[in-house]
Amino acid sequence: MPLAHLGSRLEGRESLEGESRMQQLSAQDATFVYLETPHTPMHIGSVAIYDPSTAPGGFVRFKDILQFIASRLGGARSFRQRLVRVPFDLDHPYWIEDPEFDIEFHVRHIALPKPGDWRQLCIQVARLHARPMDLTKPLWEFTVVEGLDNIEGLPPGCFALVSKVHHAAIDGMSGVEMSSAVHDLSPDATGVGRPDDWAPENMPKVADLLARSYFNNLVQPMRVMETIGRSLPGMAKLGVSVGKGDVSLSGARPAPKTRFNGKVSAHRVWDAVPFPLKEVRAIKDAVPGATVNDVILTIVGGALRTYLSDKDELPRDTMTAMAPISVRGEGDKGALGNQVSAMVVGLGTQVEDPLERLRFVHGEASNSKAMTNAVGAKNLADYSQLIPSGLAGLAARLYTRVGAANAHAPVYNCVVTNVPGSRVPLYFAGARMLAMYGTAPVFDGMGLICPVYSYGDTIAVSFTADRAMLPDPDAFADALRASFEALRGRAMQPPSVPPVVGNDNAAKKPRQRKGAK
Repeated sequence: MPLAHLGSRLEGRESLEGESRMQQLSAQDATFVYLETPHTPMHIGSVAIYDPSTAPGGFVRFKDILQFIASRLGGARSFRQRLVRVPFDLDHPYWIEDPEFDIEFHVRHIALPKPGDWRQLCIQVARLHARPMDLTKPLWEFTVVEGLDNIEGLPPGCFALVSKVHHAAIDGMSGVEMSSAVHDLSPDATGVGRPDDWAPENMPKVADLLARSYFNNLVQPMRVMETIGRSLPGMAKLGVSVGKGDVSLSGARPAPKTRFNGKVSAHRVWDAVPFPLKEVRAIKDAVPGATVNDVILTIVGGALRTYLSDKDELPRDTMTAMAPISVRGEGDKGALGNQVSAMVVGLGTQVEDPLERLRFVHGEASNSKAMTNAVGAKNLADYSQLIPSGLAGLAARLYTRVGAANAHAPVYNCVVTNVPGSRVPLYFAGARMLAMYGTAPVFDGMGLICPVYSYGDTIAVSFTADRAMLPDPDAFADALRASFEALRGRAMQPPSVPPVVGNDNAAKKPRQRKGAK
């Protein structure tokens, strides 16, 4: 699926040289570059598991995979574009077609150590995800992982593909589009290439970058006024909605401080828990108007309640999650970079009864959506353009160096991002995809993120976390399973059975620590 040119975007103006296809990152995309440090790599990705028995000949060699990916590079511009930063971050960086592109740098091959079980895969994924990428190369890596010999439910010979793509290049939705470049709807389409008129591009001269920076800073005030002008009607609409009582501002509160909201280390943990999509949809029907996303947020909220309660760390007030919202329109489906806004939703961690928690989450989500719709999700996303590039880069560096995340109340406690996947089987180099999970970055102030991927009849809640903040990922994975089971049990109760009365005193009164008197 070829990616469209960004011609209409201000950040995609032609360079001073005229012939260059160089494109500037938006402020939102550039933020992920500025946040990149050795201990906070800012890439997202996936973990897909494949059965090679469906491929021609019944097997797939690494050489076949390398050739297959090479034949599909024309399907996404991000495959061969590298980053060029402006000196001193005086302006946002640019994408150019990498003149030194080498596919073998980006596609790697490893095997799990024995016994090759799920735990070993989780450890390997966490290690791969924790490693920063080389920002002087196209910002993606595919690692083929073999040796999945003792993972329950997998046929012999399966392999995993662990992908990493920098968040500056893609958001969740454009990541799906990038994934489509290397997947087919049938196993016999492995030889079908994509149109490819790619050509490398010379590195821009420093003088040209500085000249563009000067021009962009001249027009920055006009961009600010334009963004403010677009948002004024939405702000007025929000004020009217609040006055009528249609929207509550009570949700615009600081989140409680938790173990997940400090400075992160360089180490990660990862795991994923799949759930039957049919059952998740049945659960949402127990609360009128609830959505699949509401159910997922409720499951995560229940897991956090259990996990933190067991450590005597459950906060009195509800924990919150930031949920990204795609503002990618029909005409933007091929566009590079991030086109997202966000809403913050209470997870109901103070609510003991699972069904009551779902009602709480649905109310929170509905109110947050109403606030976002009033202002305009795209307008909220455009606010990032108001921050000068030099200030944004400096602020990101200072925030990390002084450990500011430890000194203030968090805006939200974690991120839960839902990426819809294919309902039909997909094939990679002829091998059928059996499962798809997600990975995502954590950074100072936000040490837990839950990417949610659906594929076929399954929806999986994955989580990436700082290892110091979540040293026992098995416990959190078990808490996710228990939260789902408890919510399903309550949602499926016959109407004649009276609801369980939630006792929230445990959340309202700090629990006595073991050994305390």
